[in-house]
Amino acid sequence: MRARLPLPLANSVKRLMPRSLLGRTLLIMLVPLVLVQAVALQIFYGNHLGLVSRRLSGAIAGEIAYTVELLQHFQDPAEREWAVQLARTQFAIDIRLVPGGRMEPQKRVNILGPEDDDLAAALTEKFRVPFTMDWTSDPQSVLIQLQLPDGVLDVKAPRKRLATGTVFLFVGWLVGSALFLFIIAALFMRNQVRAIRRLARSAEAFGMGRDVPLIRPEGAAEVRQAAAAFNRMQERIRRFLAQRTEMLAGVSHDLRTPLTRLRLALAMLPRTEELRQDVLEMTADVDEMERMIGGYLAFARGEGTEQAEAVNLALILDDVAAGARRAGAALELDVPADLTLKLRADAVRRAVTNLVDNASRHARHVVLAAAAQGRSVLVTVDDDGPGIPADRRESVFRPFESGSSGGTGLGLTIARDIVRAHGGEIILEDSPMGGLRARIRLPV
Repeated sequence: MRARLPLPLANSVKRLMPRSLLGRTLLIMLVPLVLVQAVALQIFYGNHLGLVSRRLSGAIAGEIAYTVELLQHFQDPAEREWAVQLARTQFAIDIRLVPGGRMEPQKRVNILGPEDDDLAAALTEKFRVPFTMDWTSDPQSVLIQLQLPDGVLDVKAPRKRLATGTVFLFVGWLVGSALFLFIIAALFMRNQVRAIRRLARSAEAFGMGRDVPLIRPEGAAEVRQAAAAFNRMQERIRRFLAQRTEMLAGVSHDLRTPLTRLRLALAMLPRTEELRQDVLEMTADVDEMERMIGGYLAFARGEGTEQAEAVNLALILDDVAAGARRAGAALELDVPADLTLKLRADAVRRAVTNLVDNASRHARHVVLAAAAQGRSVLVTVDDDGPGIPADRRESVFRPFESGSSGGTGLGLTIARDIVRAHGGEIILEDSPMGGLRARIRLPV
């Protein structure tokens, strides 16, 4: 069975993982590189560097031990001075004996690298007396003190005889090479991700009904292939919309021509008392048929020929409110002065008009409002009518599913089609006024 991380740990790992393709790719490339270099550093540090450091520390400790043996062998001050002078010239270390001195306790300070630990181990091995080391006071030397039976031995060992500077060169090489490879990978991946982001922006804009130019294929072969496929898809959809629009124009003409002849025939009938009621009813039927045909064609056409542009939504809503009031609706408008966003003005006007007409047909009072919310604009149509049951609110968006008698069943369908073409959404919910609320969210 495949091992799985505990759920809290897995969630923590997901939160720490970068969300972008660029970040994840760089992480995939950087983590193995850092691990390999860490292993190489550990091998170098634990073997070669440690061996060199131990040998250098052992040499210094041996030279100090040899000098101490000479000092213990000679008791004459002149001979002791000769032993100290010999250590200075032959071993290149500064040694001074303080007769009768007492060594003061000193707190050890660790430094970067193994040198201090290796020197302490070598001195402990050579001597059975207390000692101190000072690696920080003198940048050129290491200060060592040994408590001998007859005094304190001060030693200034050259730091260059103990330091292994190659570790800094090696660490610098590891860090520099990792940083160099990271920068190269970041520059390369940024170009690849830029092409993917451009493709995503174009797809999003095209899905919102905006005019998108053809994408210039660039980047890796797979990204170029995706861009070329998107361009072909865009051309096919545009060609399909153009053909459908031409066909609908012909259908509109063919359907309206016989209706026009019927209307003319009805107008030429004699206005006798016996035929007056029949003529009025047949004229109303012709008007209803023309209205239904207009609704069907508007739904099928989807306002696809209009291009999106930056417009003030407040002006569109003012026009819708004015038209509803002219039709006798009691409508209240609550819209800020400026709500500029990119959309197809006529299509949005049709969508909001359909919602307002539906509300006006079933309610005494209607409120049309709009407000900016972050990166979107919220448009609401509230009424005090009977509303729609919650279990039927989704079904009324289906074509020809009229929520009341006398409708074509396409008003809400057309409204949702237009709103979704702009990348937004429309939902129905309970209104604070007691009736139905239609809420439209349009991206800025």
